[in-house]
This record gives sequence, structure tokens and C-alpha cells, in this order.
Amino acid sequence: MEIDGCLLPEDRLYDLEFDVWWAIEPDTPGTARVGVIAPLAAFAGPFRTLQFRPVDGVIRRGRSVATVESVRYTGAVRLPVDATVVERNETLVARPRLLNDSPYGDGWVVRVRAERPEEGEKLETALAVAGRLGERIRSQRIRCWPQTPELELFEIGLECSAVLTKLNEELEHRSPGEAVLLVTDDPTSPIEMIRWADQTGHSLLANRREGGIHHFLVRKEAHPVPRRRPA
Repeated sequence: MEIDGCLLPEDRLYDLEFDVWWAIEPDTPGTARVGVIAPLAAFAGPFRTLQFRPVDGVIRRGRSVATVESVRYTGAVRLPVDATVVERNETLVARPRLLNDSPYGDGWVVRVRAERPEEGEKLETALAVAGRLGERIRSQRIRCWPQTPELELFEIGLECSAVLTKLNEELEHRSPGEAVLLVTDDPTSPIEMIRWADQTGHSLLANRREGGIHHFLVRKEAHPVPRRRPA
């Protein structure tokens, strides 16, 4: 399921109070993986740190197992049911951006064993939370993208040629694989951005229009291959 561009997989359960998902592991009865939902990761922006709390034994619902921090967000990852941590995803300590780039996959936070497995089964489905989550996404102006941008480049009131000059200058200072979100009000930008991607070989990952404002997510490629020569 997708809500305003934000993924909400239907193969797991959710606790919107704590912004976490709960994925039962069928091969290991009573255990589940816990992670953060994509809208929280999009709202926070690129995560810079994740630190696990030194907790043992049964951890009560609402208690935190880790703290996360980005440039504009600091918060905790909290358990949706009483459970014991059986494994921590230590990869996140070195690569907290996995919370952004793969929130439902490699960005899982902990594996736990529920104190009462039936409590986990009572969490809400994607369909049950979709309406409330959609309202939150819209009210907080959350925008989910296929890759979390390192920078948002706002260029309002400029012609597209000047906008593209600034975009090229910004990409020169970026590492391969990094993404930049370009925001412009130029009405010709949808056509010009496709032409730009063809001419430069860098990737146009996504685009979105909100009223008269256009958003383009582009990624700098390590070895760009132009598909069209500049006119």
C-alpha cells in the first residue's frame, strides 16, 4: 500500500502512537522485528546517529530501545508491546541512513520476543491505520521519496536555465549516489528536467507537482552516461 507516496507494507502490523512497525517472524514463534515507519523517516530527514539503549530483560510497552537523531529530529524507537530484545541491528550504528533508505528492510531496529505474543497480533493493520496516517502526512506536509535527499534546493522565480546551472554546481560538490531535491516554479521544468537527465546521464528518480510548484529528485551517478547530446 502507498499513501501519498509513502510506503505502508501490508505484511506487518503498526503502532502509530510510536511510529513503528511490527513484523512477525513465522519461522520463530513469538518473535518479531521492529522498525520505524517511512513517514517518520521522511519527516526526520537523513538520520545521523542511532544509539541502542543498554536494556535487558522484559521491556515494557512504550519504553525505548534506541535513540535516533537527524538535523531536525531527535526521538526514540519504542516497543509497541512488552518484549525482550533478542537481537539489535548493529549495522545501523555505522549506517543510520538505512532507517531512511530501507525502513522496512535492512533498516529494521531490533528483533524481539513478545512477553505475550497475542498482544503483538492485536496491533493494527496497514488498512486500519491508512486513513489516520494519510491525514498526518498531509497535515505535516510529509513527502516520501524513493531516496532521501541530502539537500533541498529551492529555486523560485528563476528561469529553468538558471535553475539547472545551480543544480549542476551543487552536484559537483556531491558524492556519487547522493540525491538532491530540486524545487522550482518554472512551468517548463518537467520537460527541461527530462532533457537534463538525458544530457547529463544523472538520474531523475521522481517528480511531483503541488499546485504551481514542481519537485524533482535527482541522483548523482558515479559514471553518468549521457543519452542525448546537448543541443
